[in-house]
Amino acid sequence: MQTIALYSIKGGVGKTTTAVNLGFLAAAEGWRTLIWDLDPQGAASFFFRIKTEVEGGGRALLRHRRVLEAAIKGTDFEGLDLLPADFSYRHLDLELSRGDKPKRQLRRVLKPLAQEYDLILFDCPPSISLVSENVFAVADALLVPLIPTTLSTRTLEQLDTFLNEKLPKNAPLLLPFFSMADSSKALHRAVMKSVPGQGRLVLRSVIPETAEVERMGLHRMPILAYAGDEAAVAAYRGLWQEVKDALPAR
Repeated sequence: MQTIALYSIKGGVGKTTTAVNLGFLAAAEGWRTLIWDLDPQGAASFFFRIKTEVEGGGRALLRHRRVLEAAIKGTDFEGLDLLPADFSYRHLDLELSRGDKPKRQLRRVLKPLAQEYDLILFDCPPSISLVSENVFAVADALLVPLIPTTLSTRTLEQLDTFLNEKLPKNAPLLLPFFSMADSSKALHRAVMKSVPGQGRLVLRSVIPETAEVERMGLHRMPILAYAGDEAAVAAYRGLWQEVKDALPAR
């Protein structure tokens, strides 16, 4: 089983849309895929028309395997399941701190799923917290969307510093990519040119800022399930291929 976290310290950068579309692509290729919507806002759950509710909330999910198994829901797409958000996740840091080895709680919870899934995608809330530290401890890779602006790229530097200090030997693979990019904006063009020029690895695929992506909220499904030959569709396909190439072979 491989684990990828869609993560950024900054909100509103395209984490959820990327998690939903990559999950769809993985499942379409035969990967048994689970998306865990860790954000209390429940955007990924909304896209799949699944109620944001876990019986007993985050506390029960962390403590009881039966609750975890019962909470997982099938989506409308074969091979793609969802562990929905719950509003109680806003207190998940507190629940994680109550157990032994608070930064390893998520690893324990995921262990029973190793034989059930080939891929788990975490749709993470923004911030650095005990939840995110648990994700860092279990993720093979952090897929980090960057809007091509100065503040967004600064959060990548902050994340890189944090990982180097806290997980110098066991940090997940860091895979930043540009998201919500508008090539008509001079700033976006300049940032997309300057960041790789500073020696930082950035994936080649760029997710454009398009109305078609925004309409995912109306269709409530992955863009690849309803859109035709759009630039965003090609970008998500390219991104998924780059991610597969970067991960260890299954």
